[in-house]
Amino acid sequence: MTADMNFYTRKWVRPEDLNANGTLFGGSLLRWIDEEAVVYSALQLGSGRVVTKYISEINFLTSAQQGDLIEIGLLAIRFGRTSLTMRAEVRNMITRKTILTIDQMVFVNIGATGEPEPHGYTDITYARDRIPVADRD
Repeated sequence: MTADMNFYTRKWVRPEDLNANGTLFGGSLLRWIDEEAVVYSALQLGSGRVVTKYISEINFLTSAQQGDLIEIGLLAIRFGRTSLTMRAEVRNMITRKTILTIDQMVFVNIGATGEPEPHGYTDITYARDRIPVADRD
């Protein structure tokens, strides 16, 4: 899955990220993925008003230990009228093994009323021209 995946975020597994078995707690990992994905969506859709709509099956393959470094990879695979669908993969940089994969994560652009709103994009950007800019005086 890593062919065109963009790995930008790295996390260090700390004691507070562990479960009762002494390995990386899945809930912490999913929070990190969701945070990275919403930032990625906001940049791709040029909007600061993006919400998580759907996350498909999560496939945990291996885990991580305290002190391991992990990296989160995302790839936009489809632009809808109001949404962006992406894939996710998390790798352990120490063991070089994939920790988990998610085939589909869907994020929706919403307007001021909280309803889905068209974003107008159809392709991935690697430039910073879509960074949402707040209206400031």
